Amino acid sequence: MRRSRSPQDTGAPVTAPCPQTFAVGNRRLGVGQPMFLVAEIGINHNGDMDLARRTIDAASASGADGVKFQNFVTEDFVLDRRLTYDYISQGRQVTESQYEMFKRCELRPGQLARLKEHCESAGLVCFSTPSSEAGVVELAELKVPLLKNGSDYLTHLPVVRAMAATGIPTVLSTGMATLAEIASAVEAFRQAGGRDLILLHCTSSYPTPPEDTNLRKIPTLAAAFGCPIGFSDHTEGITAALGALALGACILEKHFTLDRNLPGPDHRFSATPAEFVELAHAVRRLEEQLGQSAIGPTPSEELGRTAFRISCAAARDMAAGERITAGDILFLRPGRGIPPAQAYLLTGRKLARAKAGGEVFTAEDLD
Repeated sequence: MRRSRSPQDTGAPVTAPCPQTFAVGNRRLGVGQPMFLVAEIGINHNGDMDLARRTIDAASASGADGVKFQNFVTEDFVLDRRLTYDYISQGRQVTESQYEMFKRCELRPGQLARLKEHCESAGLVCFSTPSSEAGVVELAELKVPLLKNGSDYLTHLPVVRAMAATGIPTVLSTGMATLAEIASAVEAFRQAGGRDLILLHCTSSYPTPPEDTNLRKIPTLAAAFGCPIGFSDHTEGITAALGALALGACILEKHFTLDRNLPGPDHRFSATPAEFVELAHAVRRLEEQLGQSAIGPTPSEELGRTAFRISCAAARDMAAGERITAGDILFLRPGRGIPPAQAYLLTGRKLARAKAGGEVFTAEDLD
């Protein structure tokens, strides 16, 4: 496999560039495409399928393009029930067994399939994060159009290779990772036959402090790996999402909840439907405002090129046949005459017709 150096010259292996756009369901994702907005429901369903369905409906109504779940099996990554997790829920500090917390939110066999059907009926792309190679197979059998590997599993290369082997477009999240760890995962994905890949810049702290957001990593990842880049947003508010879009992110993943006061570890820092609506509207406005990179006047500026720019104009009333001197030239609006940069063309020339003071000179005025 061809390798190159990253712009930072770290020596980390970098694989050949990925496709910049690819199909996911009935739309395209990637560079130059509208930002794909993902409502990360994750475990915010609290193990309640009615809550999960209502959250899907709210995500659709709030402007999301996709919804992500987690089809994990707790025993795949935690067995020791003494391991705890500290979080704030409903205004109080909670210390809970990791095993019990995740076990409570597992999706049982068949549940994800029903949620996928509900997503599709709501016009959403449904995808999920597995915790094993068997979980990847489950998603492939469900015919999900997109796979997502979490930051905690970036170095779990067997799962990365299993995702690649499905041929399904894949998202790899890069929270907590070094450049070399990301390079190893990308290389494993490509060596296993994977083609369509998006890397997500992510800071794995919940919520993420502003000073740890580091949005400038987005163009760095794009330059280093040649892949489309997205942003897994754990910050509060919408500012970081807009910054990510401006820096080239093509996917935004944001935790989503019906109510921040619901019990559980992720609700407190998740976006509510009202906040997601604000985010989606702001993203779509900013996409319009980012526009194109080609330099030149826009259609709305064409009128201004005449109305606002200045021309060479007569400093006094002048008769036909007079020769124009430098003192006879002023620079005035409108801009439909000879531009100031070409004033040298006027000096010493005879007028073919009379000009009133303040009237702009045109080529037809010259003898």
